[in-house]
Amino acid sequence: MTLVPAGEGYDVTMPVVVVGAGAAGLCAALAVRERGADVLVLERDPVPRGSTALSAGLVPAAGTRWQREAGIEDSPALFARDIMAKAEGEPDPAAVDVVTRAAGPALEWLSEAHGLDFSVITDFRYPGHSAHRMHGLPSRSGAELVDRLRGAAERAGIDILCDAQVVALHAAPDGRVAGLTLRRPDGSEDRLGCGALVLACNGYGGNRELVRQHLPALADALYFGHPGNQGDAILWGEALGAATRHLSGHQGHGSVAHPAGILITWATITEGGIQVNLKGHRFSDESHGYSEQAATVLTQPEGIAWTIFDARIAGIVRQFEDFRQAEAAGAVLQAETVSALAAAAHLPGAALSDTLAEVEGLKAAGATDRFGRSFAGVRQLVRPYHAVRVTGALFHTQGGLVVDDGARVLHPDGRPFPNLFAAGGAACGVSGPRASGYLSGNGLLTAVALGRLAGERAGEMTRAA
Repeated sequence: MTLVPAGEGYDVTMPVVVVGAGAAGLCAALAVRERGADVLVLERDPVPRGSTALSAGLVPAAGTRWQREAGIEDSPALFARDIMAKAEGEPDPAAVDVVTRAAGPALEWLSEAHGLDFSVITDFRYPGHSAHRMHGLPSRSGAELVDRLRGAAERAGIDILCDAQVVALHAAPDGRVAGLTLRRPDGSEDRLGCGALVLACNGYGGNRELVRQHLPALADALYFGHPGNQGDAILWGEALGAATRHLSGHQGHGSVAHPAGILITWATITEGGIQVNLKGHRFSDESHGYSEQAATVLTQPEGIAWTIFDARIAGIVRQFEDFRQAEAAGAVLQAETVSALAAAAHLPGAALSDTLAEVEGLKAAGATDRFGRSFAGVRQLVRPYHAVRVTGALFHTQGGLVVDDGARVLHPDGRPFPNLFAAGGAACGVSGPRASGYLSGNGLLTAVALGRLAGERAGEMTRAA
């Protein structure tokens, strides 16, 4: 991942090149095409998957037609307030305003122009969201999202070149990117010119050196993101002199099935479930959010917890492909009694029984526990009980290159680079510098919203040239 001076004699020159074929890159490419410009997407893997495929595929958006049809009152302004509240006012308000206004129209565009059949989840709400605004495809999986976006790109005549890893950018002294070098699996290299470049290759979660530098508490944590997220965009941007922000910001998750390595949706907690450690004791306010819970789980014995819920909750979360996979893999235990659940999970029976009795008492009283979790209005757990052995993990980083309202990369003094864009995890997100600032869906929010904005601006720029 090097930076070299701009040169001449490129093998091929494209008006727009997009690096990365996840949600951000494919949304950017579709928007470029819609503006009438040619675009090439470069993907380092054999097929487009990336971090999008590892996610639940849920995109938060406010004021959408799906919300209106469901009678949900919401607005971009309310969404922005929720983001700022979760991150305690640390994100750039202007950046938050951009993505919250752009997300709804982007989803409706993907639905109307490209046939993606989104719907809004109405049977539970993620922590920090004051309205039901999570939108997903039927399987509620990121794999379906990236596959459908890839299909839309192919129908639009967009070329996606796989097994093509970008190893160098070619830039002029003024920061204009003239082209890049891509490397094939056999070691051969090609030089590709471009009129505009969109970096959609996510953050640095797969780069242990950068994780250790910016997120020392998670240096040895399970990484549940794509290994290709090596921080290329950030390193190239820094070499160009671009502004970066909130590089310590990230999304963790405190509920990844262990050792199965399958995401267990946090709805298991928000609907009334709890987490206990290997001693059968609760250790935190689980309701705060799954991102900050990752580091909390990792402080427990062996870095392990058990997420405990019931059949009603299992019925709700079974809409997610990940949970169905966890059940098929045998990662979800079920028992008719607390003692049987404790035996199956190898937890101390008396301790688990006391813990659940205390929680149910708190629920009955609508009380707040010693950790600060309010159980007012939270439904009791009833048999049969369910449990999953989980650990904490790093999913993806949230800091990155600072961009403007058209997703153009900026210098520290606010000047835009001539033809460089960033979207998704390559750009600075809206979660601030800490895990606790992550509001559910912030990753795909900036992927879809900034991806479309980057593609629109890059397409317009190259057509006008």
